[in-house]
Amino acid sequence: MTRAQAKQRKLDATQARVQGMPIPQGAAWSNDIRQDALNRLLSMGLPQARDEYWNWTRPDTLTAQTVTPAATFDGSDEAPMFGSIDRLTIVFVDGVFDEGASDDLSGENLEIMRLSEALAADIHWAKDLYGVLETDGQDPVERPLAAMNTCFATDGIVVRATGVVTKPVNLVYLHNSDTSDAILHHVVRVETGAELTILENGPAAARFNKVMEVDVAEGAKFHHVRTQGRDHERRAATHIFARIGAEALFKSFTMTANGVLTRNEVVLDIVGDDSNAHVAGVAMGDGSFHHDDTVFVTHDAERCESRQVFKKVLRNGAEGVFQGKILVKDGAQKTDGYQISQGLLLDGDSQFLAKPELEIYADDVACSHGSTVGAIDETALFYLRSRGVPEREATDLLTLAFLAEVLDEIEDEAISSEVLTRLEGWLKRRKA
Repeated sequence: MTRAQAKQRKLDATQARVQGMPIPQGAAWSNDIRQDALNRLLSMGLPQARDEYWNWTRPDTLTAQTVTPAATFDGSDEAPMFGSIDRLTIVFVDGVFDEGASDDLSGENLEIMRLSEALAADIHWAKDLYGVLETDGQDPVERPLAAMNTCFATDGIVVRATGVVTKPVNLVYLHNSDTSDAILHHVVRVETGAELTILENGPAAARFNKVMEVDVAEGAKFHHVRTQGRDHERRAATHIFARIGAEALFKSFTMTANGVLTRNEVVLDIVGDDSNAHVAGVAMGDGSFHHDDTVFVTHDAERCESRQVFKKVLRNGAEGVFQGKILVKDGAQKTDGYQISQGLLLDGDSQFLAKPELEIYADDVACSHGSTVGAIDETALFYLRSRGVPEREATDLLTLAFLAEVLDEIEDEAISSEVLTRLEGWLKRRKA
């Protein structure tokens, strides 16, 4: 098959996939954005295994016409995630907003509205962001599942922080149907000097496609912490597109435990001088587990810092993937870019695949990347066992020590403690 024939087959498959899918209607401007997203999707085609950035992750179950059933998980053996934190809770069940289970959508220095309501308004600030950051994030790497999301997203929220918001906004995703197919799109704007924390947790659906577009204005701070699990059979493709202004802070942390297939993409565009952008993640996989972090950070301003810190703990044939890139554009002097990806294999059957990249066009930068994979340090393990620590407990202690650098990326100690408790619970449930 020639390259042209393969491309045409891909486009034909995409046309067949979206045929008959209803496009939600709103105001004229939002209808135009959705139509543009559909046109882009049909021109690029849904991802296939031969695509460069999908070589290590099979996209077929994420793009198939029918959803692979995923059994729901009770989860009553542990307290609700972030339950000890005073927060504003917004609940989605299989991708649909649950008003009865959610708190009132209001707060000090905070504006929240459902996506459908915002896109139906003739004039709304979301017009400047919805689909805009996602479109910008398609260059130089195509992200067709995100374009599909912009076109067909049926629910989500738009959030605007106008000052310091002291109470985190917690998006809770519940999974009740074995064949649910959820497409959620969130839009976030953090105005000049404002500060906002968004928490996310829950399995969401049997198959989940989510996009979050985040605009962090000058001097603003955005904190994001999410946990994905524990329904093991679920599949998810998530995207974060962020634009970071001058002297602003963007920090995102993700913990993933279980899930047969998860693909998390983060695309950060640093456009203002003296800003900071950190993205980090921990993945804990056992058995039929495939987890892919794909990150692209663009430096287009001076004296900015970016950090990518990702670590995965894998056992019983689990697979981990990291694809991370730092692009430093011409003129982005004094850039400080750091990237580290590491895999800890608890047996000989699992694997960790990494593709770190640097592309630099400025001459006064400090950029580094590294990637390692290995087993538990036998010397450290012997040291602990020689002092009476059982092998399983010693292994757990060394595993948590391995993950410590990533947990340090969470600034709020209460939230960090909640995440650590879940990591300890995952290890405890998997004692040999």
